[in-house]
Amino acid sequence: MTSNPGEGPEEQPNPFRGTPFEQLFSGSGGMPDLAQIFSQMQSLMQPHEGIINWDYAMDTARKTVARTPDPSTTPRQKDAVADAVRLADHWLDETTGFPSGVSTAAAWSRAEWIVGTTGVWKVLVEPVAQQLIGAMGSALPEEARSMAGPFLGMIEKATGLMVATQVGQAIGGLAGEVLAASDIGLPLGPDGVAALLPANVAEFAAGLEVEESDVLLYLALREAAHQRLFAHVPWLRQHLIDAVADYARGIEIDTSGMEEQLRGLDPSNPAALQEALQGGLFEPKDTPAQKAALSRLEVTLALVEGWVDEVVGQATAERMPAAVKLAEAVRRRRAAGGPAEQTFASLVGLELRPRRLRDASTLWGSLRVRQGTEARDGVWMHPDLLPTAADLDDPLGFREGAVAPEELTADEFDAGLADLLEGRLGDAPDNPPDE
Repeated sequence: MTSNPGEGPEEQPNPFRGTPFEQLFSGSGGMPDLAQIFSQMQSLMQPHEGIINWDYAMDTARKTVARTPDPSTTPRQKDAVADAVRLADHWLDETTGFPSGVSTAAAWSRAEWIVGTTGVWKVLVEPVAQQLIGAMGSALPEEARSMAGPFLGMIEKATGLMVATQVGQAIGGLAGEVLAASDIGLPLGPDGVAALLPANVAEFAAGLEVEESDVLLYLALREAAHQRLFAHVPWLRQHLIDAVADYARGIEIDTSGMEEQLRGLDPSNPAALQEALQGGLFEPKDTPAQKAALSRLEVTLALVEGWVDEVVGQATAERMPAAVKLAEAVRRRRAAGGPAEQTFASLVGLELRPRRLRDASTLWGSLRVRQGTEARDGVWMHPDLLPTAADLDDPLGFREGAVAPEELTADEFDAGLADLLEGRLGDAPDNPPDE
């Protein structure tokens, strides 16, 4: 390195010139001391596998739950949940052809809900976090990216910590609100486990002027209905998860405002860096691919919840006078911004609209009245058969004009089958079947 007489050493060229990171790596200090940065970050960044430190996230969730009492479930509560789920399954047998999907009934504390749902949260959140960090690196030109390797690694760790903190706080907050394992429309718990949270159910029941046993049974009906649907529509779980992954693949980072935000940011201060990240330093921008994925996810979740509303409404129509009041309480809870809205808004940017859920319930009920239970449930045979967002705009018009097929006698069925096998169906006189 050369210098002019009477002057300091010549400043090294800044490889980030012309990029949003130029301000961060400019100034009298030139390139920052990355060793010092990593030393200060080490206390925050404990070793872990994957993009998110899930041990830290779950610890954050448990600490969030611990701010209020979270007593262990009692034997009496466990028996009450088991009895409610058993009765719910019996009632649902008369409303849908899908057999029971429940293998175990469980009464969970809030902390147990966190442990029982962690596996699914990992599948949902990690693609979003991974794509976000990958998009940040791609915002740099190739020559700057090679020089920024250590710094980008630091940003990756800081972003992972930020996401872990947000996920932990979100899951901990949800644990204080959710009523069952499938309360947000996704199968968060283990397969076949119908789980309810008695402490949260009791809080939900307070002020409803309904017997708590009725509230528990109604929520058990909803949980058992979710279990049936996800157990007997094998593609549905992956369909929802793929929609989240499709959203993640469409993430792009808006770098237009990064230069101003990076001005004056001290890279040796990890707390300031994390604060900048949380403040929207790398703000994803909406893309057509993201909007399409979110629309697909929103519609499918609405159809799941609408189907549950429909079959539970059937099951309780003649048996539970309080069901109308409870259904309205659930709808008010959704409209006020329930767990599903809060979770997806914070993790994947999705806000469920209660109007979609009501429209979906109307659509399923109308289809059952016109074509019967088998036709309604048969729509779940393949994702291509599902109603679209346009169908939810006109729920009474879905398959308009379709009627239930006429029942055939055994002789008529045998005759039709024989015609089909012999190639006689639909053959015109001038178009004989090929030999």
